[in-house]
Amino acid sequence: MPGRVSFTLMLMLLLAAQPIATDLYLPALPAIARDLGPATSSLTLFVLVFGFGQLINGQLADRFGRRPVLLAGLALYALASLAAAFSPSVMWLATCRGAQGLAMAAIVVCLRAAVRDLHDAGDGPRIMAKGMSGLGVVAMLAPVIGAWVVHWLSWRWALGCMALYGVGVYAVCFFSFAETQRAGHTTLSGSILQVFASRSFWAWTAISTMAYSGIFCFLLLSSAVYVQYLGLSTLAYGWVPASGSFVYVCSTIFCRKLLRKRTPVRAVQIASLFSVAGCAILVAACLFAPNTVWPLLLGHWVFALGHGIHQPCSQAGAVGDFPRLAGRAVAWSGFITMAVAFGVGQTAVRFIDANHSNGAWPMVVPMAISALLLFAISWFWLPRILRA
Repeated sequence: MPGRVSFTLMLMLLLAAQPIATDLYLPALPAIARDLGPATSSLTLFVLVFGFGQLINGQLADRFGRRPVLLAGLALYALASLAAAFSPSVMWLATCRGAQGLAMAAIVVCLRAAVRDLHDAGDGPRIMAKGMSGLGVVAMLAPVIGAWVVHWLSWRWALGCMALYGVGVYAVCFFSFAETQRAGHTTLSGSILQVFASRSFWAWTAISTMAYSGIFCFLLLSSAVYVQYLGLSTLAYGWVPASGSFVYVCSTIFCRKLLRKRTPVRAVQIASLFSVAGCAILVAACLFAPNTVWPLLLGHWVFALGHGIHQPCSQAGAVGDFPRLAGRAVAWSGFITMAVAFGVGQTAVRFIDANHSNGAWPMVVPMAISALLLFAISWFWLPRILRA
């Protein structure tokens, strides 16, 4: 079993693989579109396979243990990134990104299951918040580095950076990550119906789903809004997701302090107020300053404050009741989150046209809807379930 310090470091490194795969990729989208054709489908496919892949990897992690599935996922992550760097077409790129999504599913499932293996349900949110602080730091740096690499080298080098990261993290985990699954728990016994019967699983998963759907719409559409609609350069755009990630890091630190005095339920209730306030600013920006960058940025920052609290609490809460079925509980929670985000993102993309006649609304409307649902779930549904 890994020590607390080394596991915390690996938690941060492994969680950071996701923003490396998404935020580092964002500044490359316009350049890829010029060379190969529209590339937003590759990001969407990444998310879609990431969702379905968690169902497969959840079963494997419970059957064979966390370590072998995690190492296989890291190896595939590095190889798929390297193959994507040599893409001759959008189809090739999308296929490689799909393989990378499958690899990311293995990493996330094993990581979240390992947190549940090592920590009880009450301590899980704080541990996840600590790991997500590291994720936020990488998410802050990734778009800036990606923008710099794309500007001075090419988008292919940005994908090469993902491969290098995968190789480095594989080496760290190969020598440091010991099996966390308890003796006697490596089994397929127990039914997924036990997970589905848990009302707390559904409530916490709903919070994770709504929070991520809002952020995913930002990830998917922000380059089109800020670069193509508002006219920012690729280098300047890199600071947009980076600034949101800085706020996210501050929010995860605040979340850890908040959880020392408040329950996870109270924490997500507070977070929902940030989510609603941020989207109110975004809506006001679209109505009264549609061609201005700063009001949109301000709304995104406030929304990110809520996201940094929602995610660690909801991801830990969804698996809190299942010490023996952690892999499958993580898998289904992640699948539901990704499937809904995929559907929301595909719907939002349909409202983006070459002339950007709808302005920033395709990005803002789904974020606003998710914020209202987060408020309703946090204040009305979740407390009622936990009281029962």
